Amino acid sequence: MVFSSLLFLFLFLPLILTVYFLLKRQWRNAFLFISSVLFYMWGEGTYVAILLLCIIFNYYIALFIEKAGAVSQTKSRKFVSVAIAFNLVLLIICKYANFFVDQLNLGLHLFSEKSLHLAKIHLPIGISFFTFQAISYVVDVYRKDVKATRSLINFAAYKSFFPQLLAGPIVRYRDIALQMTSRSVTPELFVSGINRFIVGLGKKVLIANTVAATADIIFSVPPSELSFGTAWLGLACYTLQIYFDFSGYSDMAIGMGRMFGFQFLENFNYPYTAVSIHDFWRRWHISLSTWFRDYLYIPLGGSRHSTVRTHSNLILVFFLCGFWHGASWTFVVWGLWHGLFLIVERLRNRAFIKLIGGPLSHLYVLLVVMIGWVFFRAESLDYALNYLKALLGLSVASTIPLSAYAVNTTELILASIVGIVGSAPIAKRLPILAEGLISRESSTHSANVLIAGTHGIMLAAVFLLSVVSLAGGSYNPFIYFRF
Repeated sequence: MVFSSLLFLFLFLPLILTVYFLLKRQWRNAFLFISSVLFYMWGEGTYVAILLLCIIFNYYIALFIEKAGAVSQTKSRKFVSVAIAFNLVLLIICKYANFFVDQLNLGLHLFSEKSLHLAKIHLPIGISFFTFQAISYVVDVYRKDVKATRSLINFAAYKSFFPQLLAGPIVRYRDIALQMTSRSVTPELFVSGINRFIVGLGKKVLIANTVAATADIIFSVPPSELSFGTAWLGLACYTLQIYFDFSGYSDMAIGMGRMFGFQFLENFNYPYTAVSIHDFWRRWHISLSTWFRDYLYIPLGGSRHSTVRTHSNLILVFFLCGFWHGASWTFVVWGLWHGLFLIVERLRNRAFIKLIGGPLSHLYVLLVVMIGWVFFRAESLDYALNYLKALLGLSVASTIPLSAYAVNTTELILASIVGIVGSAPIAKRLPILAEGLISRESSTHSANVLIAGTHGIMLAAVFLLSVVSLAGGSYNPFIYFRF
């Protein structure tokens, strides 16, 4: 069940919200937990047992960590090490076991040894997110940044809360600890949640899905058959797709959180307007980049030691960041690609960034990010390298016209224009500009009513267009479900 489906929009979410507000406050967390488990079971069936195991283990180990910490920090450290190891082993078995066996078999093949066989292990949706979420919780308890909760129900509701369960944001317990026990839903908060949800729905259905159709077609063609222009069109479409797909999911998660009284931190801040790769990672998937910063980069020493040590820390962090996204060398290269430019930007007191400056810095970031997306999107390193050749005009491209790819150019152009504009904080500033212009001619109250009415009409239009699109479409999972 995905957020951008008619079943979710018109049955699951309205039903859950209705029952939630009819219940007494003391029963709401239990209801959220049960609802979230049912939501997860809809797609994963019995694999919900992995989520439940993660919940139970981390709930009790956090209590042990806190109790041991009051007596001996050494004993507490042992418990937190066990907790981190458990969560990582769970993730490795489910996500990377087949990859490691495949790499081992490549080595065995070189020595003419018999290959190992491991049946395909199912990858539970969202496991990368809820295991990292669990690690943040036990480490924060160990660091005394938050107290371990005594309520298993509250912790279970936090760990399984369906809006952020499958693809984040990675919500840290310390950020919503008070909200787990005392939260209220004001009319203003609920309405802002609906508005945010609709924005996310429009991002996914009207922009991401539209450009995805073209990106999928072009990336399914052998790179040697792609012309220079077609290759760049496919990459541009994917660049828009992944941003609006993932930020759309985050908007919907944040919006639903508000409907239930939670206020999650932002996960995106117009990353394509960044002026450096460092700036990009402060804006892209913020909950993941800050997770790696706080739980890996800083504990490794961050930038407090020698230049060589700092660069080594960056390379390790982005190697693991890439590997976190998927058990494939393409993701590793994508992570290392970003890590390389972060190191370049740090050389000689950021001389490189100072040199390019101005508008060129935006072009530099877009070029680096888009080339990185080639590896992120490609199914193999060989395909990615050949696609790069097409981008450079080095492939022996056929003369297949764009129309042969069955691209709906009208929808694509419209979605691309809206996507490009929406990638910058232009739309965010329009209400402020409109208020300033209207208030000159009328009262502030009239201006606010007009702006609110226009905003409401636009959101209603986005929702209706999205529903119409979904009614005539098919299953459209979010990109980050695969992680």
